[in-house]
Amino acid sequence: MTAITINADSINLSDEQFFQFCQDNRDLRIERNTNGDIIIMPPVGGASGNRNGRLTQQLFNWSDLDGTGIAFDSSTGFTLPNGADRSPDAAWIPLEKWNNLTSTEQEKFLPLCPDFVVELRSPSDSLSATQKKMQEYLNNGTRLAWLINRQDRKIEIYRQNQDVEILDNPTTLSGENILPGLILNLELIW
Repeated sequence: MTAITINADSINLSDEQFFQFCQDNRDLRIERNTNGDIIIMPPVGGASGNRNGRLTQQLFNWSDLDGTGIAFDSSTGFTLPNGADRSPDAAWIPLEKWNNLTSTEQEKFLPLCPDFVVELRSPSDSLSATQKKMQEYLNNGTRLAWLINRQDRKIEIYRQNQDVEILDNPTTLSGENILPGLILNLELIW
């Protein structure tokens, strides 16, 4: 199965309407691109779901110990500055950004771009579409992004104002100066 993109030009959903649409269809994985098109993604299989859980677990464990920010799983929606609504497989923002949100904003799709995102490519994900999404995160303010391509055992690291770095079959990844002390164990992900 591949993602389905629905042209929503004639609908023009507001942010509130799109949020409610997603709430009404909780069993679907839904995003919205900057053109307002609705993207319905297939659920992941067992292997991808397990590995995404292990990825998120490591990020949450580090975040809890570090205490400088808030981690999010793949069910969290972010409304990016360009108007797209995205749900990365894992994300993190500094505590200051979280505390600057109202309680209402914290309960809906977060109106910001995460400082850190991870996309774990599943077999149904197009590599080129996922790479475009990674660039979109950077263009909207993400400071560090990892595209984990399990099929080819490669990692693409995206950083502000730098070329994409590609690693072949690494065993760990560093959170660098964005998430100091985070060392992702990829043996649990491959």
